[in-house]
Amino acid sequence: MNKIILNNKNDIDRIDQNAAAIYLTSLNSESGRRTMRQALNVCAGLLSGNADAASFAWHELRFQHVTAIRTRLNEKYKPASVNKMLAALRGVLRAAWLAGQMSAEDFHKAASVKGVKGTTLPAGRGLTSGEITALMSDCEHDTTNAGARDAAIIGLMYSCGLRREEVVTLDLADYDNESGRLVVRGKGNKERVAWLTGGAARALTDWLGVRGDAAGALFVAINKSGRMYSQKNMTPKTIYTMLAKRAIEAGVKPFSPHDLRRSFISDLLDAGADITNVSKLAGHASVTTTSRYDRRPEEAQRKAASLLHVPYAGRGA
Repeated sequence: MNKIILNNKNDIDRIDQNAAAIYLTSLNSESGRRTMRQALNVCAGLLSGNADAASFAWHELRFQHVTAIRTRLNEKYKPASVNKMLAALRGVLRAAWLAGQMSAEDFHKAASVKGVKGTTLPAGRGLTSGEITALMSDCEHDTTNAGARDAAIIGLMYSCGLRREEVVTLDLADYDNESGRLVVRGKGNKERVAWLTGGAARALTDWLGVRGDAAGALFVAINKSGRMYSQKNMTPKTIYTMLAKRAIEAGVKPFSPHDLRRSFISDLLDAGADITNVSKLAGHASVTTTSRYDRRPEEAQRKAASLLHVPYAGRGA
């Protein structure tokens, strides 16, 4: 069996009969491939001790092996992580079956292992309006090209709920400056429409004044001296680094890029927006996913808890 060769970007250059390679190349996005590759590496390590996704003999797995790995995963990870890894495992088993490496009976038995039940609170945090203001103010007072670009990115990620992978794939042609309409390509190559209004639209207009009207990526790389590279797109990692830098400068507690998206969904729901519309704006496949970001039930529970009175004034009273 030939060895799978991976380049520095973790793209598969040459595919042989390894089921993981077949499965990973079937995924639409690099972020999805990266996530599922990591999940498979975990499974391979637990099953064999030192193998990884590229070297493990996935076609040899049977029902009892998948059952065992489900138990091991459930002991170490939260339900959402376990189910993600099991989904990756089912994908590899399906690839092995379709490639003729295992029988239909063995595949269906192994893939029949169910996910685990349980709920966990969403990771991350929502940003306050004061933190959003501080971030935008920091960019506004930065007179370099990066200041204009970063203000537009932060405004767009918060007001439209974009993932960082979606930001770096935007093209100038995706935005209509007159209407504020923005075409976004999300997970699974699904397109949706976002709308820029108010300060977010003004920030993007300022950036376009700096960027110019040349065709290409909406957001481009800028070096430390402020020079723009019109032919060099930003990367998801660049977005992460930029937000971390702006958080420090603005005196904002550390946050992840996804926390801007979380804030977008939560703040819209808090403001009374219909959850179905919010789900569509966020690009969620299900309203159930959107509901996990809804803070209103938690706030109602907090108010209910405050109805009880504990008769204790404190030692300093």
